[in-house]
Amino acid sequence: MQFSNYHTHCIFCDGTAQPEEYIKKAIYQKMDALGFSSHAPVPFKNAWSIKPGKIDDYCKTIIQQKEKYRNELKIFLALEADYIPGIISDFDYFRKQYHLDYIIGSVHLVKKNEKLWFIDGPEEGYVQGLQNIFDNNIHEAVECYYKQEAKMIANEKPDIIGHLDKVKMYNHDRFFLENDPWYIDAVENLLQIISKTGTIVEVNTRGQYKGKTNDLFPSTQILNRCLALNIPITISSDAHKPEELTLHFSEALELLRSIGYKSIRKFHQGKWVEVSIYKNV
Repeated sequence: MQFSNYHTHCIFCDGTAQPEEYIKKAIYQKMDALGFSSHAPVPFKNAWSIKPGKIDDYCKTIIQQKEKYRNELKIFLALEADYIPGIISDFDYFRKQYHLDYIIGSVHLVKKNEKLWFIDGPEEGYVQGLQNIFDNNIHEAVECYYKQEAKMIANEKPDIIGHLDKVKMYNHDRFFLENDPWYIDAVENLLQIISKTGTIVEVNTRGQYKGKTNDLFPSTQILNRCLALNIPITISSDAHKPEELTLHFSEALELLRSIGYKSIRKFHQGKWVEVSIYKNV
Protein backbone atom coordinates (compact mmCIF):
# COMPACT_ATOMS: atom_id res chain seq x y z
CA MET A 1 0.00 0.00 0.00
CA GLN A 2 1.04 3.62 -0.41
CA PHE A 3 2.35 5.16 2.77
CA SER A 4 1.07 8.35 4.37
CA ASN A 5 2.64 10.17 7.31
CA TYR A 6 0.60 12.59 9.41
CA HIS A 7 3.14 13.39 12.13
CA THR A 8 5.97 15.51 10.70
CA HIS A 9 8.18 18.17 12.29
CA CYS A 10 10.02 20.67 10.11
CA ILE A 11 12.33 23.65 10.61
CA PHE A 12 9.53 25.71 12.18
CA CYS A 13 9.82 23.63 15.38
CA ASP A 14 12.41 20.96 16.24
CA GLY A 15 12.64 19.43 12.77
CA THR A 16 15.81 19.80 10.72
CA ALA A 17 14.64 20.79 7.23
CA GLN A 18 12.36 23.09 5.28
CA PRO A 19 8.90 21.69 4.49
CA GLU A 20 9.69 21.42 0.78
CA GLU A 21 12.53 18.99 1.48
CA TYR A 22 10.09 16.62 3.17
CA ILE A 23 7.66 17.03 0.29
CA LYS A 24 10.28 16.18 -2.33
CA LYS A 25 11.31 13.12 -0.31
CA ALA A 26 7.67 12.03 0.00
CA ILE A 27 7.14 12.35 -3.75
CA TYR A 28 10.36 10.42 -4.41
CA GLN A 29 9.10 7.65 -2.12
CA LYS A 30 5.72 7.68 -3.90
CA MET A 31 3.88 8.46 -0.70
CA ASP A 32 0.15 9.05 -0.76
CA ALA A 33 -0.03 11.98 1.67
CA LEU A 34 2.05 14.10 4.03
CA GLY A 35 0.76 15.99 7.03
CA PHE A 36 2.87 18.66 8.73
CA SER A 37 2.31 18.81 12.49
CA SER A 38 4.82 21.17 14.06
CA HIS A 39 4.66 21.55 17.83
CA ALA A 40 2.08 24.21 18.68
CA PRO A 41 3.44 27.26 20.55
CA VAL A 42 3.58 27.03 24.33
CA PRO A 43 3.74 29.99 26.76
CA PHE A 44 7.21 29.27 28.14
CA LYS A 45 10.73 29.10 26.78
CA ASN A 46 11.69 25.84 25.13
CA ALA A 47 13.74 24.40 22.28
CA TRP A 48 11.08 22.39 20.46
CA SER A 49 7.86 24.31 19.71
CA ILE A 50 7.03 26.94 17.10
CA LYS A 51 8.52 30.21 18.30
CA PRO A 52 6.24 33.10 19.28
CA GLY A 53 5.15 35.03 16.21
CA LYS A 54 6.16 32.28 13.76
CA ILE A 55 2.98 30.24 13.57
CA ASP A 56 1.46 32.42 10.84
CA ASP A 57 4.59 31.92 8.74
CA TYR A 58 4.37 28.18 9.33
CA CYS A 59 0.76 27.99 8.21
CA LYS A 60 1.36 30.22 5.20
CA THR A 61 4.33 28.10 4.10
CA ILE A 62 2.43 24.80 4.33
CA ILE A 63 -0.55 26.23 2.45
CA GLN A 64 1.75 27.52 -0.30
CA GLN A 65 3.41 24.12 -0.60
CA LYS A 66 0.03 22.42 -0.65
CA GLU A 67 -0.92 24.51 -3.69
CA LYS A 68 2.45 24.14 -5.42
CA TYR A 69 2.41 20.34 -5.21
CA ARG A 70 -1.34 19.77 -5.44
CA ASN A 71 -0.98 17.48 -8.47
CA GLU A 72 1.81 15.37 -6.96
CA LEU A 73 1.05 14.86 -3.26
CA LYS A 74 -1.74 15.40 -0.77
CA ILE A 75 -0.39 17.82 1.84
CA PHE A 76 -2.12 18.72 5.10
CA LEU A 77 -1.72 21.48 7.68
CA ALA A 78 -1.82 20.36 11.30
CA LEU A 79 -0.30 20.93 14.72
CA GLU A 80 0.84 18.66 17.48
CA ALA A 81 -0.61 20.37 20.54
CA ASP A 82 0.58 19.72 24.07
CA TYR A 83 -2.04 19.27 26.72
CA ILE A 84 -1.02 20.81 30.03
CA PRO A 85 -4.06 21.71 32.15
CA GLY A 86 -4.25 25.41 32.93
CA ILE A 87 -1.26 26.30 30.74
CA ILE A 88 -1.88 25.53 27.05
CA SER A 89 -4.43 27.27 24.83
CA ASP A 90 -7.41 25.05 24.11
CA PHE A 91 -7.22 22.93 20.98
CA ASP A 92 -10.30 24.54 19.41
CA TYR A 93 -8.45 27.85 19.37
CA PHE A 94 -5.72 26.33 17.23
CA ARG A 95 -8.26 24.60 14.97
CA LYS A 96 -10.30 27.70 14.27
CA GLN A 97 -7.55 30.31 14.26
CA TYR A 98 -5.31 28.45 11.81
CA HIS A 99 -7.86 26.40 9.83
CA LEU A 100 -6.13 23.12 10.56
CA ASP A 101 -6.92 19.91 8.71
CA TYR A 102 -6.49 17.99 11.96
CA ILE A 103 -4.77 18.17 15.32
CA ILE A 104 -2.59 15.68 17.19
CA GLY A 105 -2.91 15.81 20.96
CA SER A 106 0.10 14.75 23.04
CA VAL A 107 1.41 14.80 26.58
CA HIS A 108 5.12 15.55 26.87
CA LEU A 109 4.98 17.32 30.24
CA VAL A 110 3.09 15.80 33.16
CA LYS A 111 1.72 18.35 35.59
CA LYS A 112 1.65 17.90 39.36
CA ASN A 113 1.17 20.83 41.75
CA GLU A 114 2.37 23.37 39.16
CA LYS A 115 5.53 21.36 38.50
CA LEU A 116 6.16 19.71 35.13
CA TRP A 117 7.74 16.30 34.57
CA PHE A 118 9.30 16.38 31.09
CA ILE A 119 9.15 12.78 29.86
CA ASP A 120 10.51 13.52 26.37
CA GLY A 121 13.75 15.39 26.98
CA PRO A 122 17.13 13.94 27.89
CA GLU A 123 16.93 10.78 29.96
CA GLU A 124 18.45 12.42 33.02
CA GLY A 125 15.55 14.88 33.05
CA TYR A 126 13.07 12.00 33.13
CA VAL A 127 14.88 10.40 36.07
CA GLN A 128 15.36 13.68 37.96
CA GLY A 129 11.76 14.72 37.42
CA LEU A 130 10.55 11.39 38.72
CA GLN A 131 12.64 11.91 41.84
CA ASN A 132 12.01 15.61 42.44
CA ILE A 133 8.32 15.79 41.55
CA PHE A 134 7.03 12.33 42.44
CA ASP A 135 9.54 11.22 45.09
CA ASN A 136 10.37 8.25 42.83
CA ASN A 137 6.80 7.00 43.07
CA ILE A 138 6.57 5.65 39.52
CA HIS A 139 3.08 4.31 40.13
CA GLU A 140 1.80 7.81 40.90
CA ALA A 141 3.81 9.39 38.07
CA VAL A 142 2.60 7.03 35.37
CA GLU A 143 -0.99 7.16 36.53
CA CYS A 144 -0.76 10.96 36.47
CA TYR A 145 0.43 10.74 32.85
CA TYR A 146 -2.44 8.54 31.73
CA LYS A 147 -5.01 10.59 33.64
CA GLN A 148 -3.72 13.73 31.90
CA GLU A 149 -4.13 11.98 28.54
CA ALA A 150 -7.65 10.96 29.50
CA LYS A 151 -8.53 14.57 30.36
CA MET A 152 -7.08 15.68 27.03
CA ILE A 153 -9.27 13.22 25.13
CA ALA A 154 -12.38 14.21 27.07
CA ASN A 155 -11.83 17.98 27.10
CA GLU A 156 -9.92 18.82 23.92
CA LYS A 157 -11.05 16.08 21.52
CA PRO A 158 -7.93 15.80 19.33
CA ASP A 159 -8.26 13.92 16.06
CA ILE A 160 -5.24 11.78 16.94
CA ILE A 161 -3.54 10.92 20.21
CA GLY A 162 0.22 11.00 19.74
CA HIS A 163 2.59 8.26 21.00
CA LEU A 164 0.06 7.10 23.57
CA ASP A 165 2.46 5.28 25.92
CA LYS A 166 5.52 7.51 25.55
CA VAL A 167 5.89 7.48 29.32
CA LYS A 168 7.63 4.13 28.85
CA MET A 169 10.43 5.56 26.67
CA TYR A 170 13.09 5.86 29.37
CA ASN A 171 11.73 3.11 31.57
CA HIS A 172 13.57 0.11 30.08
CA ASP A 173 11.87 -2.07 32.73
CA ARG A 174 13.77 -0.20 35.47
CA PHE A 175 10.87 1.47 37.24
CA PHE A 176 7.86 -0.60 36.22
CA LEU A 177 6.81 -3.53 34.07
CA GLU A 178 4.17 -3.15 31.41
CA ASN A 179 2.43 -6.27 32.69
CA ASP A 180 2.12 -4.85 36.22
CA PRO A 181 -1.61 -4.97 37.08
CA TRP A 182 -1.72 -1.29 38.07
CA TYR A 183 -0.11 -0.30 34.75
CA ILE A 184 -2.55 -2.41 32.73
CA ASP A 185 -5.43 -0.81 34.64
CA ALA A 186 -4.13 2.72 33.97
CA VAL A 187 -3.90 2.04 30.24
CA GLU A 188 -7.27 0.28 30.16
CA ASN A 189 -9.00 3.26 31.78
CA LEU A 190 -7.64 5.49 29.03
CA LEU A 191 -8.55 3.08 26.24
CA GLN A 192 -12.11 2.84 27.49
CA ILE A 193 -12.43 6.63 27.16
CA ILE A 194 -10.84 6.60 23.69
CA SER A 195 -13.19 3.84 22.54
CA LYS A 196 -16.18 6.04 23.31
CA THR A 197 -14.86 9.11 21.46
CA GLY A 198 -13.59 7.74 18.16
CA THR A 199 -10.17 9.31 18.70
CA ILE A 200 -7.53 7.80 16.43
CA VAL A 201 -4.55 6.17 18.13
CA GLU A 202 -1.30 6.84 16.34
CA VAL A 203 1.03 3.89 15.74
CA ASN A 204 4.26 5.85 16.09
CA THR A 205 7.50 4.26 14.82
CA ARG A 206 9.96 6.85 16.13
CA GLY A 207 10.86 5.06 19.34
CA GLN A 208 11.98 2.05 17.34
CA TYR A 209 14.03 3.71 14.63
CA LYS A 210 15.71 6.02 17.14
CA GLY A 211 16.62 3.04 19.32
CA LYS A 212 14.65 4.36 22.32
CA THR A 213 12.33 1.36 22.62
CA ASN A 214 12.05 -2.17 21.33
CA ASP A 215 8.35 -1.74 20.65
CA LEU A 216 6.14 0.78 18.91
CA PHE A 217 4.21 3.58 20.58
CA PRO A 218 1.84 2.11 21.66
CA SER A 219 3.06 -1.35 22.56
CA THR A 220 1.87 -4.58 20.96
CA GLN A 221 -0.05 -5.28 24.17
CA ILE A 222 -1.95 -2.00 23.84
CA LEU A 223 -2.54 -2.46 20.11
CA ASN A 224 -4.20 -5.78 20.84
CA ARG A 225 -6.59 -4.01 23.21
CA CYS A 226 -7.22 -1.24 20.65
CA LEU A 227 -8.30 -3.87 18.15
CA ALA A 228 -10.57 -5.56 20.69
CA LEU A 229 -12.16 -2.20 21.51
CA ASN A 230 -12.49 -1.22 17.84
CA ILE A 231 -10.30 1.86 18.34
CA PRO A 232 -9.16 3.33 14.99
CA ILE A 233 -5.44 3.63 14.28
CA THR A 234 -3.11 5.33 11.82
CA ILE A 235 0.63 4.95 11.21
CA SER A 236 3.05 7.85 11.60
CA SER A 237 6.81 8.19 11.93
CA ASP A 238 6.98 11.42 13.97
CA ALA A 239 9.62 12.48 11.44
CA HIS A 240 12.11 15.21 12.32
CA LYS A 241 14.16 14.65 9.15
CA PRO A 242 13.04 13.96 5.56
CA GLU A 243 14.74 10.58 5.58
CA GLU A 244 12.58 9.50 8.55
CA LEU A 245 9.23 9.85 6.77
CA THR A 246 8.45 6.14 6.42
CA LEU A 247 11.00 4.48 8.69
CA HIS A 248 9.76 1.14 10.10
CA PHE A 249 6.40 1.46 8.31
CA SER A 250 6.76 -1.95 6.67
CA GLU A 251 7.57 -3.53 10.02
CA ALA A 252 4.61 -1.77 11.64
CA LEU A 253 2.25 -3.03 8.93
CA GLU A 254 3.56 -6.56 9.35
CA LEU A 255 2.91 -6.39 13.09
CA LEU A 256 -0.60 -4.95 12.64
CA ARG A 257 -1.48 -7.72 10.20
CA SER A 258 -0.19 -10.35 12.63
CA ILE A 259 -2.35 -8.89 15.41
CA GLY A 260 -5.40 -9.03 13.17
CA TYR A 261 -5.84 -5.50 11.83
CA LYS A 262 -7.40 -5.20 8.40
CA SER A 263 -7.29 -1.42 7.95
CA ILE A 264 -5.95 1.90 9.19
CA ARG A 265 -7.25 5.46 8.98
CA LYS A 266 -6.15 7.92 6.31
CA PHE A 267 -7.20 11.52 5.82
CA HIS A 268 -9.16 11.97 2.60
CA GLN A 269 -11.25 14.93 1.42
CA GLY A 270 -11.53 16.44 4.89
CA LYS A 271 -12.33 13.30 6.85
CA TRP A 272 -10.70 10.16 8.20
CA VAL A 273 -11.55 7.02 6.25
CA GLU A 274 -10.71 3.33 6.65
CA VAL A 275 -8.14 2.01 4.17
CA SER A 276 -7.16 -1.64 3.76
CA ILE A 277 -3.62 -2.57 4.71
CA TYR A 278 -3.70 -5.48 2.28
CA LYS A 279 -3.85 -3.66 -1.03
CA ASN A 280 -2.89 -0.44 -2.77
CA VAL A 281 -5.92 1.86 -2.74
